[in-house]
Amino acid sequence: MADSTPEMLSGAEMIVQSLIDEGVQQIFGYPGGSVLDIYDALHEKRENIQHVLVRHEQAATHMADGYARATGKPGVVLVCSGPGATNTITGIATAYMDSIPMVVLSGNVPNNLIGNDAFQECDMVGVSRPVVKHSFLLQRAEDIPETLKKAFYIASTGRPGPVVVDIPKDVMNPQIKFLTSIQKRSRCALITRRYLVTKGKSKKRLKRS
Repeated sequence: MADSTPEMLSGAEMIVQSLIDEGVQQIFGYPGGSVLDIYDALHEKRENIQHVLVRHEQAATHMADGYARATGKPGVVLVCSGPGATNTITGIATAYMDSIPMVVLSGNVPNNLIGNDAFQECDMVGVSRPVVKHSFLLQRAEDIPETLKKAFYIASTGRPGPVVVDIPKDVMNPQIKFLTSIQKRSRCALITRRYLVTKGKSKKRLKRS
């Protein structure tokens, strides 16, 4: 009964809930201003998901890499914008070359500041493109469940590899509330099944049932 009841969550809360829904038990990261809302949500769910604090973002990617090799499950990384994001590139490249499933969540400046050379703004999608299977730039909180399902699917199917999800600060803003339901999760699962991975590159392909 509870599963069919619509639930109100902020963007940051939905990110954490989506990770839990994907079976994530550990996340490796280093906090920063652009992802503090996610860290607040992680603290609320600390009984379900453990955060491993590192001393450098590159270490987070290598730890996630080792976790994936040991468990067979995607390693998950959480870092802030700017240098926090760019510090992950070496570890992402390692995972790409060795076909290791990894999902990297990077913070970014609000959507309205992207392209304006804002403080710690970074085109993480562009920077990471040569060494990932796919990169996402989240622009709406409503897209979080669908995008994260796609990210984990792409990272772990076909030839495994890293996927980057770049998250502007306004997308995770606690004041943004939206409905999630079992119907929406089912729709996301259907979309994920239609999201095919070919030769290490993700492509969308619509099929009729």
